[in-house]
Amino acid sequence: MYGLRSPVTAVLNGNVADIADFGRLIAGDHGLVVVSTLRDDGTVASSVVNAGVLPHPLTGATVLGMVIRGGARKLDHLRKRPYANVVARAGWQWAAAEGRAELAGPDDPMPGVGAERLRLLLREIFTAAGGTHEDFGTYDRVMLAERRTAVFVHPERVYANPGQ
Repeated sequence: MYGLRSPVTAVLNGNVADIADFGRLIAGDHGLVVVSTLRDDGTVASSVVNAGVLPHPLTGATVLGMVIRGGARKLDHLRKRPYANVVARAGWQWAAAEGRAELAGPDDPMPGVGAERLRLLLREIFTAAGGTHEDFGTYDRVMLAERRTAVFVHPERVYANPGQ
């Protein structure tokens, strides 16, 4: 019933069918999702972040993107175990997307993503998550000062609750 595998899609309950539908569900709550990672002791760490669905900056594949503050525990977890589960909900509908995580940031260089591309990429993720900003110059300075990192989750599994 849950967890039908495909690189980007899964047949579910008719409410959430693929990562694009997952993105529409995220948009229903201003990009707020719960992201879960694994700690060193094997327990699960979860926190609320903003996320959006967008094309991967190098491959164009559809991914979930998040911007995470440098020094955050979840970033340490993802460096050691690059896999995440991301859950979104809108009303009684929820969906999860999980898969391999990839990092691009000042402490996590990604070949093909230099400093200028990273600056723009952080903006792209922010807006994909429903964010708006009146002064992107200030936004850029804060992202740089906080050593923000772009996190991409490649959806290997998408699943949801049964339809209501």
